[in-house]
Amino acid sequence: MRPLFVTSIFIVIGGVALLAQNAQTPQQRLTPGEIKWPSTGPVVGTSGVAGMQTISLKGDPTRPGLYTIRFRVPPNTKIMAHSHKDDRSGVVLSGVWYFGYGREFNEAALKQLPAGSFYTEPPAADHFAMTKDQEAIVEITGYGPSSTTYVDPKNEPTKK
Repeated sequence: MRPLFVTSIFIVIGGVALLAQNAQTPQQRLTPGEIKWPSTGPVVGTSGVAGMQTISLKGDPTRPGLYTIRFRVPPNTKIMAHSHKDDRSGVVLSGVWYFGYGREFNEAALKQLPAGSFYTEPPAADHFAMTKDQEAIVEITGYGPSSTTYVDPKNEPTKK
C-alpha cells in the first residue's frame, strides 16, 4: 500500500508541474509591430553590453525550461568572448551579425551572418560577436537556466 501512495504523490506532483509549465506558456501570436522593446539593460542569457535591448518572448532564461529571447544590437557594437551554461541556437532576423568561436575576440575569425542565418552556442563554448554599420536583431532559443560568463572578467560589461 505504501509504494502505491508514494507513486500517487509523484504522479500528482508531476501533473501539477506540467500544468504550471503550460500555464506559463500560453498560446501567442505576435507580429513584429506587436513586440514592444523594453529599455536597454542586462538580461540573463545575453552579453549585457550597453545599448542592447532584449525581450523574452517565451519562458524565462533564469528558470528551468525552454525560453526564446530576442535582442537588438546597435551598430558598431563589440561583444567580447563569453559563454553560457545552456545549449542555445540563434537565428539572425535582420541586419548582419558577425559571430565567432574562441577564447578571445578575433575579428579575423568572425563569420558574417546576414538575415536568415542560423548558428549555435553549445554549452560552455566561448564565442564573441559584433555589428558593423547597421543594427542586428537576433533570436536565441535555449533551455534554462542560462548564464553569461566572460572569459576575462574585466570584459564583463555589467561590472564596468
